[in-house]
Amino acid sequence: MEQVERTGLVLEGGGMRGIYTAGVLDVFMERGITFDGVIGVSAGVIHGCSYVAGQKGRSIRYYKQYCTDWRFMSFWNFLLTGDVVGEKFCYHDLPDRLDPFDYEAFARSRTEFYATCSNIETGRAEYLRLKDMKNQVDFMRASASLPCVSKIVRINKRKYLDGSCTDSIPVRAFRKMGFRHNVIVLTRQEGYVKQAEINNLVRLRYWRYPRLLRALENRHTNYNKTIRYIRRLEQAKEVFVIAPSRELTIGRMEHNPEKLQRTYDLGRLDAGQQMEALLAWREGL
Repeated sequence: MEQVERTGLVLEGGGMRGIYTAGVLDVFMERGITFDGVIGVSAGVIHGCSYVAGQKGRSIRYYKQYCTDWRFMSFWNFLLTGDVVGEKFCYHDLPDRLDPFDYEAFARSRTEFYATCSNIETGRAEYLRLKDMKNQVDFMRASASLPCVSKIVRINKRKYLDGSCTDSIPVRAFRKMGFRHNVIVLTRQEGYVKQAEINNLVRLRYWRYPRLLRALENRHTNYNKTIRYIRRLEQAKEVFVIAPSRELTIGRMEHNPEKLQRTYDLGRLDAGQQMEALLAWREGL
């Protein structure tokens, strides 16, 4: 019996640039576009879970409302708690009370959902499946915990940081998991080439984790290789890519609601303009 190949959605991270992805996902929800699986990295996990739960508009709503609140993302948080993102506020107060996340709808969804996290002891990416957002919120937090400005997240005696440290765009991993045809949402414009980013502060902070440091030193090389791999898959019509039609100038810790709205709107615009081509691609699978 021929095995049915599953469709996937791969979501790059990028801090506040991820609100672009939220715009794309809201258009997907409006058009009823679904996938067998979704895998996200960092901000891709943050916005991807609302997509799986079917909560159109939730991301841009609470980002605009709380981006100026120091409890959301600020250096005050970092100074007070060691985390630039407020753990209690963002991962408990917001989804449980202030802008409720639909835990039941997420649990009912047939879409498999994965968070990409970096195991800092092995220096490798791990792809953790989330079935119960209420009790697995640390998986999301681990995926979005940026080096140097976030605490190490411990899950089942393992230590994790931001998934982009080891696999910024996990399309290879998702294909190995059986999701052979993927839509990939990037937060960097076409032609972007990543440069080396590691510095002495990072080396000093994580000197006890040499495999993580090795991964960070090679991060730009692996990212650029992945982009070239994606382009080959795109030519073979095995993936469909949506990327910003222009460079996103939004700050990694943006506090301006108008800039957030413009970035979100660009995601909606780009998704809308590529919708006909996307539907034709899906029809041809």
